[in-house]
Amino acid sequence: MTFDLPDATAYPLTKMEQPKLLIAGEWVATERALPVINPYDESVICEIPVATESVTDAAIAAAATGAADMRRLPAHSRSAILAKAAALLEQRGDEFTESIIAEAGKPRKYASVEVSRGVETLRFAAGEALRIHGETVPMDAARGSEHRRGFFIRVPLGAIAAITPFNFPLNLVLHKVAPALAAGNSLVLKPATKTPLTALLLGRTLLDAGLPPRALSIIVGEGGTVGAALVRDSRIRMVTFTGSPAVGEAIKRDSGLKRVTLELGSNSGAIIDETADIDKALGRCLVGGFSFSGQVCIHTQRLYVHESVAEQFTARFVDAVEKLVCGNPALPETDIGPMIDRTALSRGLSLVEEARAAGAEVLCGGSAEGTIMFPTILLGAGPELPVVCEESFAPIVTIHTFRDYDEAIASFNQGSALGEYDYGLACGVFTRDIGRALRAAEQLEVGNVLINDSATVRADQMPYGGVKDSGIGREGPRFAIEEMTDIRMVSFNIA
Repeated sequence: MTFDLPDATAYPLTKMEQPKLLIAGEWVATERALPVINPYDESVICEIPVATESVTDAAIAAAATGAADMRRLPAHSRSAILAKAAALLEQRGDEFTESIIAEAGKPRKYASVEVSRGVETLRFAAGEALRIHGETVPMDAARGSEHRRGFFIRVPLGAIAAITPFNFPLNLVLHKVAPALAAGNSLVLKPATKTPLTALLLGRTLLDAGLPPRALSIIVGEGGTVGAALVRDSRIRMVTFTGSPAVGEAIKRDSGLKRVTLELGSNSGAIIDETADIDKALGRCLVGGFSFSGQVCIHTQRLYVHESVAEQFTARFVDAVEKLVCGNPALPETDIGPMIDRTALSRGLSLVEEARAAGAEVLCGGSAEGTIMFPTILLGAGPELPVVCEESFAPIVTIHTFRDYDEAIASFNQGSALGEYDYGLACGVFTRDIGRALRAAEQLEVGNVLINDSATVRADQMPYGGVKDSGIGREGPRFAIEEMTDIRMVSFNIA
């Protein structure tokens, strides 16, 4: 594989104007700040203000009053704001792309796609704002209610807290912000401290699109302080979170009777049987296994390959991985950029060394240069090893063989249950046998089954989420709106 040494001058964006927090349409600074680090060359891009207790309270208070502003907006106005924001995001795409590259270290080819997906997410949400509706209820189906007529409507919850991770600093933010606004809610957004700049650019864009100022505040701070304040405050009616299962458990425990949507961890993978289109499986698993250095919730981490095609598949997969270009994420040819920080890099390398010590074979990779971990393939890693049964969140793929298709499904399901958390987010299945495809859909213990695709597939309008320890609730604008609204039943007695 090829590798470019760090060159800070190659970044189009390494410095930016001093950012501020967004509180009800006002840009606010505080006395304390955290550095935002470029993961590739580890330079300081800028410093971001940290929300104080009073600033956090002001953001929550703004959302509480802003909920009334949003509730009064008709559906067509909410839709128009989101549609205009989509147009502005598309127009400002280069600025957002450079921001994602600089603060997340995401290679340009993936950063630009994230911006395009963000535009689509806003447009999907704008459309769904026009389709929020209830249903009539046949009251006379119950004895004693012959003279009643009923229907229900969907109403916004109010103020929502959104807590987002570093790995998709635009599109995962939009999967919370866009449907919340479409439904008529207000928000306080807490983006990851490592990647707050793109979220602040989005806040500016939404204001430019005509969003009522009190409808959105964006604050930055540690989860244990700012995040905990959002989770516990009674003025917040829902918490929507993407991140680790441990933090998700804490949010569920501390949020009281608030509604929660939790998108948590995964050790997703794919099954490749003997009937599969190997070329398709290779291409899709290459992207699924190594896009954004595996720092993706639906990272295709485990591959279960039928023994009759395993040797051929593995040889070709290793060859393809060794041709990936590692280096400066700002360059258009780069496939593999940096890990988000040195801690993530050390953890990824430790997982490989632990597996190697236990007898696994490292077919390629397994080392690093600078903050970049080379894409790694492991053969013979036992199902109990953390690199298999835990979430690696690194550019590591393990390959396992199977003889019987049902054995592969059982191995995939068991491969999560052996770890600290029992994950169930996504699994890809490559097969030409429709019966096997349908069996996989019924028997795989996941929220997303992708036939003839890797696990790393998410169309932004689909219902997305996991089962077991991978989370609660579903995202995708239509489905998130259902989570972010209440049903209000209305009954007329016409006797």
